[in-house]
Amino acid sequence: MHFIRRPSWALKESAVTPEHLALNRRGFLRGAAALSATAIPGAAAAQGNFLGKLFGQADVSQYLDFPPFEPKPALNPEYADAGREVTAERINATYNNFYEFGTSKTIYAEAQVLPTDGWTVTIDGMVEEAKTIAFEDLLKAVQIEERVVRHRCVEGWSMVAPWIGFPITELNKLVKPLSGAKYLRFESFDKPEVASGQRSRTSPWPYTEGVTIEEAQNELSFLVVGAYGKVLHKQFGAPIRLHLPWKYGFKSIKSIERITFTDERPVSYWEELQAREYGFWANVNPEVAHPRWSQATERVIGEVEQRIPTVIYNGYGEQVASLYAGLEAKYADRLWR
Repeated sequence: MHFIRRPSWALKESAVTPEHLALNRRGFLRGAAALSATAIPGAAAAQGNFLGKLFGQADVSQYLDFPPFEPKPALNPEYADAGREVTAERINATYNNFYEFGTSKTIYAEAQVLPTDGWTVTIDGMVEEAKTIAFEDLLKAVQIEERVVRHRCVEGWSMVAPWIGFPITELNKLVKPLSGAKYLRFESFDKPEVASGQRSRTSPWPYTEGVTIEEAQNELSFLVVGAYGKVLHKQFGAPIRLHLPWKYGFKSIKSIERITFTDERPVSYWEELQAREYGFWANVNPEVAHPRWSQATERVIGEVEQRIPTVIYNGYGEQVASLYAGLEAKYADRLWR
């Protein structure tokens, strides 16, 4: 007889009513993020055919034609089940944000002009061995795996993606961070001659993002280099992007060129633009609304859309809630946005 142990973040596809609705914020920060298995009535009701509404009869196959990732990485059994179906590649790869190429969700065609050959990543700052490393050499120096995880946008939609990549902690053996390093600052490219969205110089290009050293050392923090068994699609942020499944999607910086270990808290792209709406912490919390819309529910993007209740930390509270214990008195409502 075989027993299958579902990981703690593997929510049922029908969606659950989060127990945190009956708990206070302080309780969550102590890790009390248990979930009830009761579905909200009507939550799984069909909202219409998403593909039909978005594409009509458009042929998007050319934007999904990426080489297979070689060698094929092993699926990490701890991240084999996100609790919902994997979002179809055709949808995920053609409905996403990449602001360097514009504000539309359908920037997949524009993103194909991004040159990724010869890409290098600089890892510097408070480290013993700062270096600039060719992307191909970086892949040889880390342990690559596949993970199936959830993604939640602050705009109120969500997906599930099968990412290929490696934990951020793999960088430690390459550069040996100093004990005084408190944050990681990520920086993308700045090529307005290529990226149409960067031609507006009123925005603080290049795109930057930051996390604490504790967040970076968490097992969930992942640097993505592939998806759907393939080399990373350009519209996903090739050749390397960040994914933090418990945080809102704007934290997921794409096409990373520099990672800096520092003792100064980074000010990210969105925080510099509008700190009231897009703060440093940016943890998924249904009780803290975006200033212009509620975060209590989310729209699951798929062949047939669903609207389900949002779950604290996107359901990964058991793994990450302890990172923020004791911070509520200092940061109050800014702990999430």
